[in-house]
Amino acid sequence: MGLLYDRETCTGCMLCIKVCNFGAIEKDGDKVKFDIDKCVLCGSCEEVCPVDAIKIERRTVDEEALAEYKDVWVFCETHEGRLRNVALELVTKARELADKLGERVVAVLIGHEIEGLAECLIHQGADKVLVVDDKIYADYSTDAYTIAMASLIAPRKPAIVLFGATNNGRELAPRVAARLKLGLTADCTGLEIDENRQLVQIRPAFGGNIMAEILCPYTRPQMATVRPNVFKPSEPDTSRTGEIEKVEIKVNPLQVRTRILDRVVEVTEGMKSVEEADIIVSCGRGIKDPSNLNLPQALADLLDAAVGGSRPIVDAGWLPPTQQVGQSGRTVSPKLYFALGISGAIQHIAGMSSSDIIVAINKDPEAPIFEIADFGIVGDLFEVVPAIIEEIKQLKEKR
Repeated sequence: MGLLYDRETCTGCMLCIKVCNFGAIEKDGDKVKFDIDKCVLCGSCEEVCPVDAIKIERRTVDEEALAEYKDVWVFCETHEGRLRNVALELVTKARELADKLGERVVAVLIGHEIEGLAECLIHQGADKVLVVDDKIYADYSTDAYTIAMASLIAPRKPAIVLFGATNNGRELAPRVAARLKLGLTADCTGLEIDENRQLVQIRPAFGGNIMAEILCPYTRPQMATVRPNVFKPSEPDTSRTGEIEKVEIKVNPLQVRTRILDRVVEVTEGMKSVEEADIIVSCGRGIKDPSNLNLPQALADLLDAAVGGSRPIVDAGWLPPTQQVGQSGRTVSPKLYFALGISGAIQHIAGMSSSDIIVAINKDPEAPIFEIADFGIVGDLFEVVPAIIEEIKQLKEKR
């Protein structure tokens, strides 16, 4: 691993000096020179050079060098001044992984006026929180956040870095991986540590027909995005203490190529979000016709629940894509999940198997959904669901 600089090709534009956050580049006449002792090989200068005079060579990390990489990091995404729930989920899982490795959990907070959230992450299980707080990070931008994450990772050498598989996480993680020439496993639904202290990254593959176990044995850090609602956040321990470190990473506004002009919130009229619901009434092909959706909707209304669906009925246009549960839709983890007329294909199960209680109703006694259901009813949903609705109404009247 090293930095190559072609002085003859350099035009002396000095852009590399402006983007270096480590003072590793200085003006040298009409060209530049590098202080290799200060350089962390983050790639900012290579990316901005207009004539490709700078190149960073990254080679496979050997076994001896692997030992230098320690700790489990979590990029903790915020939204409107609050931590997204997936951040708490990942810090909880990171705590489990770090305990197996005998290492620390480091949470990374990037934003503006977000330092107050650091204590919450320590209570959740983090040993240390790195806080990058500047006005330029107030709104998420891929350019600024990539610079910040790469600038943190390169010199500190974490063994594992986890991101939530949100819209921002799915955009940021590949950019960081590409800049640092690392591997990345997307949309994981499971994480484990094997006997060789490697991160086993588990995700559906081949259309969801198998669960693949992916390793990254030759480069560090090992990076993955993890779907929200896959892991349960632990109860915060307010007695925990940890270290909060403020890190100043200045970004030149010229490096940020996009800015937010407006925000549009998508709201499906009459539909409660499946991602936030404690109870979900989901239906599949067994619902037969879009006119029959009034049945799961009636049950949902009684329980203050969201109505979801499997991919076939969303593809048919019977429900909006925002309500799809499964591998190619939303991953959910409600307290109660009704599966009405859903066979239980692995693609669907990948999106709801972490629900606390699963109630399945299906005419086929061999339907795979019964293998993971806590309560299974073999019968016609058009007979069973009205009976459930009537029973709930009677219980409500008694109360």
